[in-house]
Amino acid sequence: MSVRVAADVAGRDVRLDIDVADGETVAVVGPNGVGKSTLLLAVAGILGVRNGDVEIDGKVMSTPRHAVPPHHRRVAYLPQDPSLFPHLDCLANVAFGLRARGASRADSSERALHMLDAVGMANVARRKPSTLSGGQAQRVALARALATDPAVLLFDEPLSSVDAASREGLRDLIAAHAAGRSCLVVSHDDADVEALATRVIRLQRRG
Repeated sequence: MSVRVAADVAGRDVRLDIDVADGETVAVVGPNGVGKSTLLLAVAGILGVRNGDVEIDGKVMSTPRHAVPPHHRRVAYLPQDPSLFPHLDCLANVAFGLRARGASRADSSERALHMLDAVGMANVARRKPSTLSGGQAQRVALARALATDPAVLLFDEPLSSVDAASREGLRDLIAAHAAGRSCLVVSHDDADVEALATRVIRLQRRG
């Protein structure tokens, strides 16, 4: 699915004009505070727009008067903070989006365990997020983002807390899931950009 953003974001001094083609992975770079994370939040539907609109697959998702809820956008958003549900174990965290979309408990658990295994975290399936290191939590959050087979992937510094030895394998996993989807990646890591992006956009501060 293609993504198009041509909007001022509500509550932020950010003007965005970006197109992402179907199957394209775009890395978004630039100085802190320029609007990189804001772009992802606008596409995900977490932030609204003051002017203009956000489109996914040619369908308008956000205008100043109307916004399609995030859970109806077929978008997976992985923020810098893993934001795992503290009262659920890791398996239930990863299965949450699948259950919300109507999958059975058994199918959701099977898919969630498969994704935990893919990120090297099957051994923490029954542990609570509070028992995890920052890198472990980020891997679980990555598994949760990929589990629902979304049409659009939004990653904000997806591997910043992961140990260096594990990053190459996780980049390969992200690249495999990004193939055939529209993907936006915010990263200060040149290796992430080089490994994942088919195109790079540099945001600049407004004059």
